[in-house]
Amino acid sequence: MISAARNLVLMLAVASVASCSWFGGDDDEAFEPMKLTDIVTSVSIKRIWRVKIGRDAEFLRVALQPSGDGNRLYAASRDGNVVALRPKTGKEIWRTDLDLELSAGPGVGNGLAVVAAADGFVIALDAGSGAEMWRADVSGEVLAKPVIKGDFVIVQTIDNRLLTLSVFDGTQRWVVEQTTPRLTMRGSATPVVVGSLVIAGFDNGRLIAVKLDSGDIEWETVLSPPSGRSDLERLADIDGAISVVERDVYASGYQGALVALASESGQILWTREISSFEGVSADWNNLYTVDQEGALVALTRRTGVEVWRQTSLLRREPTLPVPFQTTVVVGDLDGYLHFFSNFDGRPVARLKVDGKAISGDPVVVADQLFVQSDSGSVSAYVMQRPRRTDKSSETSDEGA
Repeated sequence: MISAARNLVLMLAVASVASCSWFGGDDDEAFEPMKLTDIVTSVSIKRIWRVKIGRDAEFLRVALQPSGDGNRLYAASRDGNVVALRPKTGKEIWRTDLDLELSAGPGVGNGLAVVAAADGFVIALDAGSGAEMWRADVSGEVLAKPVIKGDFVIVQTIDNRLLTLSVFDGTQRWVVEQTTPRLTMRGSATPVVVGSLVIAGFDNGRLIAVKLDSGDIEWETVLSPPSGRSDLERLADIDGAISVVERDVYASGYQGALVALASESGQILWTREISSFEGVSADWNNLYTVDQEGALVALTRRTGVEVWRQTSLLRREPTLPVPFQTTVVVGDLDGYLHFFSNFDGRPVARLKVDGKAISGDPVVVADQLFVQSDSGSVSAYVMQRPRRTDKSSETSDEGA
């Protein structure tokens, strides 16, 4: 389990690097979040429901994010509630109170909804009823969403252990460990499964591929070797989203690079010098990321050539840009959702979810967008037929 002292170091690292407090006080406008300006709204976004699932998360950078299985939406709150909802209406199907501080999940698959608690327990619930099936002690905080594949629940702990548990009873099947630097950012990348391989990123800047059935390491690659004299300069965590399109893998490291790799060999196909804590998202044409200053960047998926860059959200703690139909959407520290054209990065809509930050990435399932804010609520949105207006306007969530 992560110690209180190390937890404090992690929080200090995030605060110092993300807010640039090393360089100026609160009165220094150069390091304050960029103020929002009016935009021309050309895409209509409508909120169709909002459900309160628990208490505030208070910008703790936990990995609580809705998940869908095609028929239901599952979500979990920091204060221990796990719920199943109807995606179209938000109607509650079941609710289970685990009476634990949750830190990640739910991951959904094979009839289970799996969450992780801050005290190191992984809990599996029956996806149909919410009944607890088993819980397992993994002896470490989990800040990556559990992944379910076949008979395995894949878990990554904050102290750089990748392990699998049996979906039947939670017994451990195998574990792989990586070294942990003296100073790290708070967070973990959610592992991805490509064929028979589990691909995971670690705080030492390494991306590894592990055979799902045995835990044997197939390959490992350093995205960008840590450099510099101080521990702060040598931060190279891979904590953001890892994306897969066909057999290609895309990942990024903090103070490192954004890299495209072949999943079967780990061979680097191309690399670009972009430092990102949030990771990479993808559609069939482009990759999307946000750099350490808050600039949104779109790159061609095949070559990594920059397509557009959007700097209107600098220092606003934007989430990962997530593709949503003809846009990419991000949340920010003031509870706004921002929509940008996936073609040229032009802002096309903006709305306020509520008064709390959106620190978790938005989630797209089919034609719906789901957002969990730090207020403990989950909201669902749809895109209506595009419309055009000649005057500057800003979409209001209350008026949707």
